[in-house]
Amino acid sequence: MIISGERRIGYPELQTRIRRAASGFSKLGDREGTPVAMMLRNDFALFEVVAASAALGRPVVPVNWHLKAAEVRYILADSGADVLVCHADLLPQIRDGLPDGLTLLVVPTPPEIAGAFDSPAELTTIPDGLTNWDSWRDSQAELGEPPRRGAPMFYTSGTTGMPKGVRRMPMRPEQIAASERVGAIAYGIKPNEDQVVLMNGPMYHSAPHSYGMLAYRSGCTIVLEPRFDPEDLLQLVERHRVTHMHMVPTMFVRLLRLPDAVKRRYDLSSLRFVVHGAAPCPPDIKKAMIDWWGPVINEYFGSTETGIPVWHSAEEALKKPGTVGRAIEGGMVKIFRADGSLCDVNEPGEIYMRQASVPDFDYHGKAEARAEADRDGLVSVGDVGYLDADGYLFLCDRKRDMVISGGVNIYPAEIENVLITMRGVRDCAVFGIPDTEFGERLCAFVEPEPDAGISVAAVQSFLRERLANFKVPKDVEFRDALPREATGKIFKRKLREPYWANQT
Repeated sequence: MIISGERRIGYPELQTRIRRAASGFSKLGDREGTPVAMMLRNDFALFEVVAASAALGRPVVPVNWHLKAAEVRYILADSGADVLVCHADLLPQIRDGLPDGLTLLVVPTPPEIAGAFDSPAELTTIPDGLTNWDSWRDSQAELGEPPRRGAPMFYTSGTTGMPKGVRRMPMRPEQIAASERVGAIAYGIKPNEDQVVLMNGPMYHSAPHSYGMLAYRSGCTIVLEPRFDPEDLLQLVERHRVTHMHMVPTMFVRLLRLPDAVKRRYDLSSLRFVVHGAAPCPPDIKKAMIDWWGPVINEYFGSTETGIPVWHSAEEALKKPGTVGRAIEGGMVKIFRADGSLCDVNEPGEIYMRQASVPDFDYHGKAEARAEADRDGLVSVGDVGYLDADGYLFLCDRKRDMVISGGVNIYPAEIENVLITMRGVRDCAVFGIPDTEFGERLCAFVEPEPDAGISVAAVQSFLRERLANFKVPKDVEFRDALPREATGKIFKRKLREPYWANQT
């Protein structure tokens, strides 16, 4: 069963919907390998779209629902998706970016989701002339073919700021079995057991997506929290006797800031396995959560490209403060120097890793980028760290400029490429600075044209019109001249260092 607010759907009804949706997708063009895009918040329809497209061997492309028209247009064009399924209240922000020839199917926005995001009632219904997902799906006959299994294609940005589609090879039977074993280790989810999973993170991200779909395939009861709220989460755990959750450290921070009386108000004894990832967790935050919830807090480390090669338990976290774990079944981790030689124990270098149960991948249409990320069959996404004598991995820094804010990867180059087009901006630099709640937040330094007269509010408004809100820097500084290297490139490190000087 899947629960969202006061709505519930059993698995038999959900399977019927999936077979009907798959039949409908096949009539739109049964071309195995052609993606189906979706821009959906966590809702019943998300599970229907993912499973129906997978049944046809068509990868689903989850689109971040913060994105704006130009960003969505790029992903749709690059992926080659010919169908987009979208919640009604998200349409206004992307409608101008939808290409001709795209089949658009619109999902009515449910009341609990509309309420969580303050969506006006008039935006939650299907606009005139567009196709209602529910009506379209229910008009189809059920698919009679044996279902296949297609992997999703997530878009992840690189150092250029242009998103890259991570496209998986088909899973072999032995990889499917191994993947389920790894899921049992890393996520604690096992098939056909009494498990209640609370989904509180958006399933357009690869980790919550894989977590939620594993829970679905394992027959778990799934409770969808429309939007994370710390006290609401505690209420849902008590109400539904939640046993499993996937979280990010920012959620821990917000939970720990609740008054003690609120923390004591709810019965959390049902929790058995809570796992977090996506961003480093400060050791004191981890310990505080373990002190509160008990030894149910687990952590993994991986990426969209590598899967989950590294994991550790609460007990290990207390013994090795600051670690992100060590290799689990199928996990491979090596640390390399810049010259390609292996680092010694406790010597920082670039982290290369892989989970063998996850099929190999390509960056869609970007073979050169895929080759650059590879070394000895392992993959780097630009992290720097070291392995201690016991094989535990510790992160030191990131080779590239990626910012992780609240568990979300943000790439400054993308923001800089937009900001430089603003009238009055001569040059700019964007980077991450410390933030007690989100880990990092964005800061922009702007070198304006003489007498440009631009303001912080004007910069933020310009970016907000063109980029997702989470990509808009909260801090904006102006300098008559930005520091530069001998080549003329902005010396970003000199701008960044003062903010991080006293960080441990």
